[in-house]
Parts: sequence; C-alpha cells; structure tokens
Amino acid sequence: MTKRSKKSLDERVAAAVRRFWRTRSSQGRRQGSTTGRQDSGNRAVATGGKQLDGFNQLISELLEEANIPPQSILRTSRKDVTLPGFFRPTKQWDLLVLHKRSLLGVLECKALCGPSFGNNYNNRIEEAIGNATDIWTAFREGRFSPSPKPFVGYLLIVEEAAGSTRPVSVVQEHFAVYPEFAEASYVRRCEESVRRLVHERCYDAGCLIVTHKTRGKRGEYSEPATDLTFSRFSQLMCGQIATLYRATV
Repeated sequence: MTKRSKKSLDERVAAAVRRFWRTRSSQGRRQGSTTGRQDSGNRAVATGGKQLDGFNQLISELLEEANIPPQSILRTSRKDVTLPGFFRPTKQWDLLVLHKRSLLGVLECKALCGPSFGNNYNNRIEEAIGNATDIWTAFREGRFSPSPKPFVGYLLIVEEAAGSTRPVSVVQEHFAVYPEFAEASYVRRCEESVRRLVHERCYDAGCLIVTHKTRGKRGEYSEPATDLTFSRFSQLMCGQIATLYRATV
C-alpha cells in the first residue's frame, strides 16, 4: 500500500474539495490583475479553469492504485486530453486513460456555482448530453478503433447556497414536467439529471458532490444521493478501466 492510500477516501475527497474552493478564490483575486479588467459576476472564476484539478489528481491516483500505469493516465494539468468528436472536430476532456492506442477511459468534471444557478444548470446539462452524444457517436463510427467500449464518467460539483437549495418553480403552461423536477431545488434537479444521464447510458457512472463556499474551504461536503457518491463512482471507474486494461496487456 502506498503512503498516500493510507488516508481514507473521505479525507482525500475533502482535500480535493478544499483545493476546489482555494483555487476558485485565488482565480477570483488574480483575474484582471494584469489588465485591470474584471469579468462581470462570477465569470472570473468560471473561466479560470483548474478548479477541479484536485479531483482529476485524486482519480489519477486511484487508477494507479488499481494498477493502471501512470503513463497511460492523461489529465489536463499534465498532457493533452483532446479526442476527436463526431459533430465537431475535437473535444478536450478532463482525464483520459490510453494504453497501446486503445481508449479505455474518459472523464468529464464540471462545477455548478452561483449566482446564476438557473442558467448554469441548463448549460451544464446541455453540455453533458451533447458531449456524451458526440463521443458515443464517434465511437460507433470507429473513430477510436481498435479501442473497446471505453468507460465514460461524469462528475459534478454543486455549490450549496440559498439559490441552489430552495425550491424553484417551473413553467408548465403546455405540458406537465416530470414530477421529480417540479418545485425542486437546483441541487435536487442536478441529482435527478445526473441519475438520468447514467440510466440512459449517456455515461457509465455519475457523481454528485455538494459543498458550501465557506465550509468547503475546510473540506466539508455532502453527497445527497447514495447512487451518485464518489466512492461508488470511483469503484466503478477503476474497476471497469482495470478490466479493460488487463485485456490489452
């Protein structure tokens, strides 16, 4: 057992949560320091990137502990993670697992933070559906040949705030929405959306983590859905990718 694996998974997720909020705060302070211009609203940190590097690093470590060679694990902070698409030339993912020119795993990490939870929620779900459609169509058409069917995972971090936890009304003028979405908070909507993305096989596994801006800096987080926990997500991801890897050795 490596030294880093002696920490509990909860401690390691907490460290990634702390890094997430620390990076967002740092980006918010630095943005515009050289140009004198600041993005409006929360765009300064939303466009900064790198907030989810802690989760990418943790998942890389877990894959290594599942005996995936480190040189086969590519993530945004270290190497190119671009894949061809079907409906567009390319898409940059957060983490890839490649071995002997076989694509074994793909990870998408996203964050949903305020203050515009409504717009951000819609954007995130539209992105998730589009990205999944794009990669699976490219796979079907043989773009990643001779790869087996890769594992594709989706991880979403949602800010816990008044705007994301209170019930939100929904327009039902012409037809009724699904009852799971009616009067549901954005956290609850995210839970249902990620669950449906998995059930409809857009992704092989999904994870939903909720964390408050202040308490998150201490590493606190919650997982509102037992079927979307990081533990379950990482076990599925590492297990499936390890199985694919052994078949290529």
